[in-house]
Amino acid sequence: MSAGDCGYTAVITAEKTGKKKVRLRIVCPCEMVKDLAEDLEGEYGREVFSPILDSEIYRVSSRHIKHTACPVPSAILKAVEVELDLALPKDVRMKIKK
Repeated sequence: MSAGDCGYTAVITAEKTGKKKVRLRIVCPCEMVKDLAEDLEGEYGREVFSPILDSEIYRVSSRHIKHTACPVPSAILKAVEVELDLALPKDVRMKIKK
């Protein structure tokens, strides 16, 4: 995914490890995302059914990502949904104009 203004690209891979669990692999040159990836070394699944403030992925992201509008945490959740067959593998686009 292209993260936007920062110019970084992140590769997010979710691999199913059980019926409702995935293991994440995130590769990105951004130091904040690298730190986030290290903290997300467990298995995830139920986060896709949680309110945003209860999501472990967003909680961990808030400790590392300093830019609130960073789309990486949302992309991580989308990857989990797709791997668990809870969403279609469709691209998400945001077009920002001023």
